Amino acid sequence: MASPRSTGPFEAGAQPFDALDLLFERGIDICHETVRLWWNRFGPLFAGDIRRQRISRMRSSRHWQWHLDEMYVKLNGEMVYLWRAVDHEGEVLESYVTRTRDKKAALTFMKKALKRHGTPGTIITDGLRSYGAAMDELGNRQKQEIGRWANNRVENSHLPFRRRERAMLRFRQMKTLQKFASVHANVHNHFSLERHLVDRQTYKERR
Repeated sequence: MASPRSTGPFEAGAQPFDALDLLFERGIDICHETVRLWWNRFGPLFAGDIRRQRISRMRSSRHWQWHLDEMYVKLNGEMVYLWRAVDHEGEVLESYVTRTRDKKAALTFMKKALKRHGTPGTIITDGLRSYGAAMDELGNRQKQEIGRWANNRVENSHLPFRRRERAMLRFRQMKTLQKFASVHANVHNHFSLERHLVDRQTYKERR
């Protein structure tokens, strides 16, 4: 939601100008820079509150299971990696951007996720050896599971991020990418109402 020269989460190509159009319909005329400043100031606050509520609910779950995966993201033509932890319901727990996907990067990512969310019963990963090396150092290798189709949950969770990435014509800075990935994941979780898993009345109450 911004001009071609701007940076940040409202970059060129994001369409439609949702916030501007919605406010204009209500008689409020603002520029895209105002929306960008709102996002920078309030987005992380909202995302943090959503994340804390989610953690308090899910830590007591007997089925506390994580899926870990890394995806590549282009940053000014350079390849960087976005590590993501997703729970057994498909909601994103943690996002972390690095330039490599070695043991050091995996270890930093997992320490961050474990510190913030607690310890899961099972951690499902792909065959990347960096995960195993990091888990050996953390002492939770026995919780790791590797399967060809077992990680479909996290693979599918990449899709909403990819759609936003295309609309925004990619990213320009690692700091911007890290901030956007963290906020986008939690806000998307908040509006993912799992219509196929609940009855109509529950769905209406959540909306």
